[in-house]
Amino acid sequence: MKSTFTILFYLRKNRKNENGQVPVMARITINGEMTQFSTKLQIDPDQWEQKMGRGIGRSSEIIQLNRLLDAMRVRATDLYHKYLHEQGYVLPEKIKNILLGIDTDKRKMLLEYFTEHNEFYKLKIGNHTSHTTHMRYELTRQRLQEFIKKENKLSDIPIIELTPLFIEKFFLFLQNEHDCSNNTALKFIQRFRAVFNYIKSTGADIKADPFASFKFKTTKVVREVLTQEEIDIIYKKEFLTERLCQIRDVFIFMCYSGLSYIDVAQLTEDNIKTAFDGHQWVMTKRQKTNVPSNIRLLEIPLEIVERYRGKQKDGKLFPVCSNQKMNEYLKEIATICGITKPITCHVARHTFGSTVTLANGVPIETVSKMLGHTDVRTTQIYARIVDKKLSSDMDSLARVYKTRKTAK
Repeated sequence: MKSTFTILFYLRKNRKNENGQVPVMARITINGEMTQFSTKLQIDPDQWEQKMGRGIGRSSEIIQLNRLLDAMRVRATDLYHKYLHEQGYVLPEKIKNILLGIDTDKRKMLLEYFTEHNEFYKLKIGNHTSHTTHMRYELTRQRLQEFIKKENKLSDIPIIELTPLFIEKFFLFLQNEHDCSNNTALKFIQRFRAVFNYIKSTGADIKADPFASFKFKTTKVVREVLTQEEIDIIYKKEFLTERLCQIRDVFIFMCYSGLSYIDVAQLTEDNIKTAFDGHQWVMTKRQKTNVPSNIRLLEIPLEIVERYRGKQKDGKLFPVCSNQKMNEYLKEIATICGITKPITCHVARHTFGSTVTLANGVPIETVSKMLGHTDVRTTQIYARIVDKKLSSDMDSLARVYKTRKTAK
């Protein structure tokens, strides 16, 4: 659709001053969207030609007024074509601000934009975004504020001062001052870049991308998983406190379902359903991606469900504490069980993707669907082939070659 632009001048006749003059107003309209403002100029209504939007007469005052109005028209038209060419769209409010000397691109600072982004992001929580991710953006802003104060001795900086060197120094600051691993520091940089892209989308006049030369190279991480023997040790262990029993039950349920902490915390009894095959399944949507995740319940997770069914007042299936507290209790459980591996809620999800499913011959496509992944490549990260499965596969291969040799 073709973009339309008009600017016209008119009088505000109900605002006469003591000399009988009234303000000359401007109205900018782009594609039906309008903004109007005072030009700061005034004229006697009798000396105004409404149809032409100009002053009438040859006095020096009228000539000067018309010259200023013409200059404003030309400036507004040039701005319209400039931003239409660069960004594909123009807001009349933006042209008005520039004409009045209120160019918000030059006034607004980096952390101001960051705050604006986070407030806008907060409004989208529950609609393909989460509270957790919003808090991570808030933490990124906080770390950036700390860095600016340390590096520049300022509370904020203009966006035009963003440089590749600034990004590199912030990356090192995260590693050195906050003990972030390479991958964790990169997550902060990725969120920073997302905010930078938001700043560009607002129409800010940014000449170069400071992230263009930054190398996002993640370090390959060996993800910890439990063996079947370790799962059994934890499940069969008798704990002295009800608190650890509950944490153990929720953790084991996660090992056999692949659900993340937040998905288990939000699980209700309504999510446990009898499917077409007569078996009970967890049927839910992942909070992170809103993708359906359906997992058949095996014997052990079914036992755990029955243990807690109907006991929660809020309709939830399990009594789940905060993620931080749960991970603290899991460390305690690991110590009691004599397991030296670091155990967290996410270890349960990795364990499901490898020990429980893939190591027992479940196809990776099926595992991917149960985990609620949209791309099987994501599942390949979780589903580490354990030694047991590798050995089993090689035994099968050895039998194939042994059969071929015998046949000869």
